[in-house]
Amino acid sequence: MKIASRPRVIIRRCPTYDAEQIRRIVREGLEELDLRPHGRTLVKPNCVASGPSFPHAYTRPEFLEGVLRALQDRSDGRVRELALGERCGITLPTRTTFEGAEYYPMLKRTGVKHYHFEEEPQVEIRLTHKERLRDYVFTPEPVAKADFFVNCPKFKSHPWTTVTFSMKNYIGIQDDRHRLIDHDHRLDEKIADLQYIVQPQFIAIDAIVAGEGRMLTPIPRKLGLVIMGNSQAAFDALCCNIIGVDPYTVDHLRLASERGFGSLDLSSLDISGDVTLEEAQAMAKGFKVGLVRVEKYFEGSHITAYAGPPPEPERTDYCWGGCPGALEEAIEILRLYDEQCDEKMPRMHIVFGAYEGKIDAKPGERVVFIGDCATWSGDLHGRLVRVESLYKDRAEKDPYHAKHDDIFAKMVHVMRKFATTDPTEPLRLEGCPVSVAEQVLTLVELGKTKNPYLSPSEAVRFSKGYLGWQGKALMKRISGKPYQIHGPCERGQAAPEVSPPTLPDAE
Repeated sequence: MKIASRPRVIIRRCPTYDAEQIRRIVREGLEELDLRPHGRTLVKPNCVASGPSFPHAYTRPEFLEGVLRALQDRSDGRVRELALGERCGITLPTRTTFEGAEYYPMLKRTGVKHYHFEEEPQVEIRLTHKERLRDYVFTPEPVAKADFFVNCPKFKSHPWTTVTFSMKNYIGIQDDRHRLIDHDHRLDEKIADLQYIVQPQFIAIDAIVAGEGRMLTPIPRKLGLVIMGNSQAAFDALCCNIIGVDPYTVDHLRLASERGFGSLDLSSLDISGDVTLEEAQAMAKGFKVGLVRVEKYFEGSHITAYAGPPPEPERTDYCWGGCPGALEEAIEILRLYDEQCDEKMPRMHIVFGAYEGKIDAKPGERVVFIGDCATWSGDLHGRLVRVESLYKDRAEKDPYHAKHDDIFAKMVHVMRKFATTDPTEPLRLEGCPVSVAEQVLTLVELGKTKNPYLSPSEAVRFSKGYLGWQGKALMKRISGKPYQIHGPCERGQAAPEVSPPTLPDAE
């Protein structure tokens, strides 16, 4: 598909999660954009986490029901398959998050098929653009073969990329082992690379209750809006302008625009609807975004954080997409499950990157180095300590051989790490990045807080989803169906046709 030359974004008022009202709004949006679903039509929500503990982290089922029914209304018989698909947050089964989000009853009511992306074959997409991080990436087969792709993100801030609108929602079109590759200080470049897999013909964002400040545990902010469009760059640029963010300062948007995925200039798009941009901006005034450095985030707590630059200081002085942000999300998760989390945490010092300053740790205070790129040399508790980098060049990370550790493997790994490390010695967690889950488990061990993965309110749902996921994976292995299919794959009509914008001649 070609990127719209004159994109349109529609802003509509919708104060409540009324599925029929959303259906009407979305149907009218599809009509205004002259769009009809066809072929393999795939809807991608944002369901990174769900349930009572994460009520504002995901695209609501009422919103999706409205979108799915509107697509059915606009169908003229050319739709071969209408499906909804997602890969939720790392280590969690998508089955668990779908159940927590109450997607299954909604899917049954609408008669729509669904995909748990980690349970589908992962197919290879070749990349040829000059700025690519690697020559190929993997994505679930339903994404690669989509003919009409609909992106339904949640309107949220993000602690690593400032915002998570339409483009950032693409992190969910990769399974765990592939998602973690390049999920570091090059995260924005990774997101830009993922744009070459598929492009949405239609976008509808759940901005009825938006999320401020964080990704998994956002602060709810009622905006009462449904925003729709037909071009991701223009769509995300408008959403940025609504909350007072310059889209050119959001790196993945700037990079995608520079590579031909559309302009970020509001003068290049048409805006319509029953809410003006100025009215939407007034409704979102003071909206809190992400990008809080880890040192600042933990000021005043029992945790003192230190962050040096990642291995490529010429590119960035901080790893926004990796371990530091994961620690911020980890502590917020623990606070949800244990009201005494902050009081239970002992005084500790956590270090990221190539840190060169002093670590002011008193006797008995634990020091933790997180991430392969963590390095430090200095006096600690009266003796010289030297922490060497374990970082491996990203060229050595081959998606063909990427591995996955589920949450139980991570639990065993963290417990073994604590059992084999002298409490008076610094603790080192390897990984690039070290996931939110592993950092949650580390803080649980250090603070003896409640373990969210063993929470009675979550255990049954998690176990059910985990057993279903692993059971399906086992059946595929027995039947000889590979997890990854190597070689260029068949693509659907939603695969983008992209030509970098022509730069004006220098005078």
